[in-house]
Amino acid sequence: MAAMVLAATRLLRGSGSWGRSRLRFSAPAGRQFSSGGAYPNIPLSSPLPGVPKPVFATVDGQEKFETKVTTLDNGLRVASQNKFGQFCTVGILINSGSRYEAKYLSGIAHFLEKLAFSSTDRFASKDEILLTLEKHGGICDCQTSRDTTMYAVSANSKGLDTVVGLLADVVLHPRLTDEELEMTRMAVQFELEDLNMRPDPEPLLTEMIHQAAYRENTVGLQRLCPAENISKMDRAVLHAYLRNYYTPDRMVLAGVGVEHGHLVECARKHLLGSRPAWGSDGAAQVDRSVAQYTGGIVKLERDMSNVSLGPAPFPELTHVMIGLESCSFLEADFIPFAVLNMMMGGGGSFSAGGPGKGMFTRLYLNVLNRHHWMYNATSYHHSYEDTGLLCIHASADPRQVREMVEIITREFVLMAGAVGVVELARAKTQLTSMLMMNLEARPVVFEDVGRQVLATRSRKLPHELCALIRDVKPEDIKRVASKMLRGKPAVAALGALGHLPTYEHIQAALASKDGRLPRTYRLFR
Repeated sequence: MAAMVLAATRLLRGSGSWGRSRLRFSAPAGRQFSSGGAYPNIPLSSPLPGVPKPVFATVDGQEKFETKVTTLDNGLRVASQNKFGQFCTVGILINSGSRYEAKYLSGIAHFLEKLAFSSTDRFASKDEILLTLEKHGGICDCQTSRDTTMYAVSANSKGLDTVVGLLADVVLHPRLTDEELEMTRMAVQFELEDLNMRPDPEPLLTEMIHQAAYRENTVGLQRLCPAENISKMDRAVLHAYLRNYYTPDRMVLAGVGVEHGHLVECARKHLLGSRPAWGSDGAAQVDRSVAQYTGGIVKLERDMSNVSLGPAPFPELTHVMIGLESCSFLEADFIPFAVLNMMMGGGGSFSAGGPGKGMFTRLYLNVLNRHHWMYNATSYHHSYEDTGLLCIHASADPRQVREMVEIITREFVLMAGAVGVVELARAKTQLTSMLMMNLEARPVVFEDVGRQVLATRSRKLPHELCALIRDVKPEDIKRVASKMLRGKPAVAALGALGHLPTYEHIQAALASKDGRLPRTYRLFR
C-alpha cells in the first residue's frame, strides 16, 4: 500500500522520469492557434489568398449517362446504365411468367423461381455457384412476376465476365436433377402453407383480385403453383415451357455500374450461339394473348379469429379489395393514374407516420381519421404491358363490412369529383420524391432499366418521368377516374362474409352519383 501511495505522489508532483518528460514536452504558454496565425483578420466568408479556387459539383437533376442498348444477332438485347462505384448489378430479364401458362401446368414460373441458381453444366451444385460469387463479393436472386422472370447478381465490377458466364449457365443450362426437383417441391409446398397462415392477407388478396378482374386469362391466371400441380412438375414439363419462352429474342441482359462495351463483349462470348439444355428448336407455341378485363367477384370464406402468431390476441377482421381497370404502363394515362394512386394513399390505422408517409392522403383524411373502427384502407396500382388495375384494400370487423364497402365505393366515386390544388401538388411531389429515392439504389435502377428495355426497347430517364408528373393537371385526374368508373368492378373478399353486399349492389354503388349502396329491407333481423 505504501508503494502505491508513493507512486501516485510522484505522478502528481511530476517527479521521476515520466514526470520530467511530461514537463519537458508540454506546450509553450504563448502558442499561436490557426485562427490567428498565417491568415489573420480574414473572415470565413472570404476566400483565402494563394489558395486555388475550388470547383464544386453541380446538380441539375438529370443523369449524365443515357441507357445504352445493343441488339445481338440472335435478338438478345444488352442494356447498360453507367453508375459510380466499384460494384455492379447484372441480370437477365425474360418475357416469361404466369400469364403465359394457359397451355401449361399452372405454377411453372413459380416453380422455376424456387429452382433458380441450382446445378448447371459447369457448376455441380448451388454451393459451388455461391462460392464462385463469393470470390467477387457477390449475391444472387431470382424473382418472377405475372409477366417477367428476373435472374440477378450484384458483385464487384472486376468479375463481370465471370458473372455473365454464370448467369448464362444458370438460365440456359440448368441440370434439373431429381434431387433438386424434390427439394423445390418441398419449398413451394412450404410457401403455400405459409401464405395461408400469414396474418397479412395482402398477397392472397392480390391473387384473388387478379383472378376476379381477368377471369381465366393472362394476368388473371394463378401466379403461385397450386398444391395439386406440385407433384406433376418434372424435367419434361419444365423443358417444354423453357423451350418456348426462354429464347434470346425474349431476353434482356441488363447491367448497372458497368461499361457498355465490356458488357456487350461478355454477352457475345457467353450468350451468342449457346445451345440451351432443352435444345435449339424454335419456339412453336408462344402465347401472344392480350389481357381481357372481365370484372367479377372472388370470395373466400375463412375463420380469421385465430391468425395471431403471438400471445396478444389479433382482432378478427374481414378483408375486401375493390378494383377497376386503369391502363397499361405504355399509355400516356399511366402517369395520371400513378398520381391518382398516390393521392389516395392510405395505410394501416396503426403508426400512420408523418406527412411523408401519406398522412394527408384521401384514405387517411376521409376514411381512417373519421372511422376509427376501420383497421386498414390502402390504394394499390398494378400495371402491365396491356392493362392495369387500380384497387383499394380495406379491413374491418365482420359486422361492419357493409358500411366499410360503402365508404370505399364513395371514395371511388369522389375520385372523379373536384381535385384540390394543394392535394394534387402534394401527391405529385410525393410521387417524384419516391421515384428519385428508389432510384438511389443500384438494384432498383437495374430492374427499371431491364423492365423498360424489355417492354419498349428503350428507357425513359428519371428527369423525363419527373417532367411528365409535373404536367399532370386536375382535369387529367378527373378524366382518367371518370373513364375508370365506367367499367365493371373486380371484388375480392376474405374472412367472415355474412354482411358482404352482393356484387350487383357494389356495381350499382360505383355507378351512382354518391357511391351509396342500394338500401336493403328485411322483415326479420
